[in-house]
Parts: sequence; C-alpha cells; structure tokens
Amino acid sequence: MLDKHFSASAIARTVLLAAAASAFSFPALSAANNPSVQLALSEIKKEDVPKAAEPAKPGAAQKPAGEEKTPPASPNKPAAAPEKAAPESPAATEDGATGTSNSNVAMPNAKEGAAVPEVQYDYSKLPFPVQKMRELILTAAKSGNIEALRPLIGSGDDVTMLSLADIDGDPLAYLKTLAGDPDGMEILAILVDVLESGYVHLDAGTPDELYVWPYFFAYPLDKLDAKQKVELFQIVTAGDYDEMKQFGTYVFYRLGITPKGRWRFFVTGD
Repeated sequence: MLDKHFSASAIARTVLLAAAASAFSFPALSAANNPSVQLALSEIKKEDVPKAAEPAKPGAAQKPAGEEKTPPASPNKPAAAPEKAAPESPAATEDGATGTSNSNVAMPNAKEGAAVPEVQYDYSKLPFPVQKMRELILTAAKSGNIEALRPLIGSGDDVTMLSLADIDGDPLAYLKTLAGDPDGMEILAILVDVLESGYVHLDAGTPDELYVWPYFFAYPLDKLDAKQKVELFQIVTAGDYDEMKQFGTYVFYRLGITPKGRWRFFVTGD
C-alpha cells in the first residue's frame, strides 16, 4: 500500500510540475508558431512609428531647420525699377544765365545762306579800348618777338583763348607749336594779316558783344564777291578755301576783342 501511495503522489507531483512547465513555455512556443501574433505588428498606426529622414536630392540646397519659407515672387509682378538720378542743372554762363557756356563765341558762325553782316574797314570807328588793344597786338606781332604778346594774352580767368580745347603749359609755347618755324614767326605774320583785314561788330548790346577779325568769320562763303575772295586769299590759300567750302564757313584764324578791350580769343579750326 505504501508503494502504491508513493507512486500516486509521485505521479501527481510529476503532472503538476509538467503543467507548470507547460504554462511557462507555452507563450514563447505560441509566439513562434502562431502567425496571428506576428501580424499584430502591422496593426501599429503609422503615425506612431518615427519616420526616417528622407535623403536630400542631389543638387538641392539644404534649408536650415525652423527657417520659414519665403513665398516666390509673382511672375506677373515687374521688378522694381532702379531709382533715377536727378538731372544735373545746366551750367551757368559768364553772364549768370543758365545754358551752354558762352566760350563758344570763337566757333564759326557763318553758314551758307546766312544774312550778310556789315563789313567795316574804318578802324577809327572802333571803341577806344578796342582800338588800343588792336594796336598793341599789331605792334607786338610786327616786332618779331613772340614774347611781346605775353602781357596782352593775360593770365587766369582773363587769359586769351588760344584753342577750342584746353591747353596745358605756357600759352606762347603752344603758339609756337602752331607755327611752321620754331620761333613762331608764322603766327605773328598771321596776326598782322588778320588785324589788317576788315572786321565785323557782332551781338551788340549783349554779354557776347565782340569785334571780330577777319570779317569772313561771320560772312557766308557762297556770297563772297571777286574783290572779297582776293582779300580772303591774303590770309588763306586756294586749297584752304576749297576745304572751307565743305564746311560752309570760314575756319581759319580769327581774333575777337570785347568792347572793353579784352583780347577774347585767337583760334583756328572748327
């Protein structure tokens, strides 16, 4: 009886131990063999799974985190026009009026078809300051010494215009460069020829009033008579005259003196 009782107790304990072991091992075994457990992972909501950062596209600029996007410009909206600079005020002339500089009084002003000015040969009709300056220039030119012109040319703002462009350095040295000889004798001879020709009185009563030699400066070339052409050829050659006809005006040396006796200009060219 004792052996049977032991055997039954042993069997009972064995069954209890086996049941306990099965209880602990069943979930692992079930998880390995039951497909429904594996499918449960797919039931997790996608928003609960952290997304991996998408790789940047090649050539795309990386935008810093948190930076707000700038809305693109409208294609129909024109770009802002650049600000225009304010127009410059016109230069003031010597007499205070605005406009172009009146230094162009030495430019030729006798085009073909223009009115014929009155030509004067009587130097005694000149205002005394003009007579005096003319005589001083003639005396200096006939002396053969170009340095005698220096006090008459002046300096600073009152210097005589010797070129239509700006010149640098000594004005008498510049005059020598215009002559065919190194001492400027040719320029002195031209001065004499110009001042012994007829003259014209221009722009009377204005700030640009002048007495100008030779009168061809303001006389249309197409209206010169035979006598006047002889007077012109005392100053220029026939070849020079043919070239001037292409311009329609006299463009050789001319000299202007103001009513107050200022030697205003002695220039050539156009």
